[in-house]
Amino acid sequence: MEKFVLLDCERTKYPKSGIANVCRSLIRGLSEIKSNFKVELYGPESSLKEYSQNQTIIPWKFWQKYFPVSTKKYELIHVTHQLSDYFHGIKKNQKKIVTLHDLNFLHEELSQQKKNKRIKLIQKNIGNASAIVCISEFAKDDFLKNIHLFELKKDVLIDSVYNGLIFPELSEYYSEKLQYMKKKKYILNIGVLFPKKNQLVLLDFLAQTDLDLVLVSSSFKTEYREKFLERIKDLKLENRVHILQDVEDADKNFLLQNCESYIHPSLAEGFGIPPVEAMYFGKPVFLSNKTSLPEIGGDVAYYFDNFSPEKMLETYKNGMQNYCSEIEVCREKLHLRALNFGAKKMAENYLAIYEKVLQNIDK
Repeated sequence: MEKFVLLDCERTKYPKSGIANVCRSLIRGLSEIKSNFKVELYGPESSLKEYSQNQTIIPWKFWQKYFPVSTKKYELIHVTHQLSDYFHGIKKNQKKIVTLHDLNFLHEELSQQKKNKRIKLIQKNIGNASAIVCISEFAKDDFLKNIHLFELKKDVLIDSVYNGLIFPELSEYYSEKLQYMKKKKYILNIGVLFPKKNQLVLLDFLAQTDLDLVLVSSSFKTEYREKFLERIKDLKLENRVHILQDVEDADKNFLLQNCESYIHPSLAEGFGIPPVEAMYFGKPVFLSNKTSLPEIGGDVAYYFDNFSPEKMLETYKNGMQNYCSEIEVCREKLHLRALNFGAKKMAENYLAIYEKVLQNIDK
């Protein structure tokens, strides 16, 4: 018998966000698998029409935060991030799954008031959840270490499912507006320009090399951005650092395909989508050895265990020497590693959790 599931894709209204990317991948993955679930999508109709595969769309409206959309037909609601403003309440015999991306805010330099505000919102989402799904083993371990901050159902399932990606369809990308970058030897970083992403260390590293840096950023913290720009001036790197915003997927893939390497020195990651994108193109990937990143890169990535410019340069030179010494083998290993994080694999894992949660629908 077909069971109805509502997938909360409200965050696709921010199309460049990581959560929107994950939602699109999950929609695609679910559409490729035959199952007993009828998955319907909640979110901005204009965005979801572009990515849905003939799934029913329940249009998001701003006022539904205060006057919730009816969910009585659904046996299961899947809330795709822990800070959702929607579906805090559920019906009798209805189950809810919440995807928890990270608790990074607990480890940031935020006031206790701000931390308490986020804890309260997460509690609204996970307090009545039948399952909490973390996006990496690191995120799961961090949640379990801080589980005392929340009140949960006694029978709640706590599991992990890696994010999945929709991989590029073309074997080669062209970008008219970024074609000039093809003549440059550059390292690439993709992500919000936030202190926890630690991009500032890339500038002192860059000053020791003849490389350029391309930073693709969807948003930024003003104070950190100002500090970043000031450091560029101090090091006289104005002509070698390229900050790009609102980059289309085709342009991003062009940059990935033509970079010398991808560098991700982040101090806090629940998962880490950009390194997987770089691995898909067979590019050498240099990561922080912190939080979830070693899970993502495995034994095919190179890791910074120290962010001094000299140590970073040493790690980089050794990694590039290793990569270039057997470049075809390394490319193949990187590509195969990336394929472990595909959209269909993510969807299969979520469907297994849907099944498990709904086995006891009357509880």
